[in-house]
Amino acid sequence: MKVIFLKDVKGKGKKGEVKNVADGYAHNFLLKQGLAVEASNANVKTLDAQKRKEDKDAQIELENCEKLKETLEQLTVELKAKSGEGGRLFGSITSKQVADELQKKHNIKVDKRKFDMEAIRTLGHTNVPVKLHPKVTATLKVHVTEQ
Repeated sequence: MKVIFLKDVKGKGKKGEVKNVADGYAHNFLLKQGLAVEASNANVKTLDAQKRKEDKDAQIELENCEKLKETLEQLTVELKAKSGEGGRLFGSITSKQVADELQKKHNIKVDKRKFDMEAIRTLGHTNVPVKLHPKVTATLKVHVTEQ
């Protein structure tokens, strides 16, 4: 019996796949548990429409990330911190502080986990990579000055 998987089933198939499985397995487990539906023409067309919509949404998200990348690469985030001799900071600048400052000054919300950085421990300019999307990585300039 051909079925369309609605959820991942370990060892059998992933969500959205159309596969041929044993009739008893389909009737007694997959269909009863809501893990799959029968692969009728209407269900296959619905699946195709859903895949097209997901592709379109993914393309829009990628374009939005590209625009945000262009914006971020033109910005410089200014942060102030106390420092000692040789420009070493007392403490460090974390990704949370950079994200908060970006939100406060430029009204751009980026999750702190998207910043691919170690804590900044010195004064001066630092380039911080920001992973906005698996295919899009921006570089944000962070300038740390003495408080």
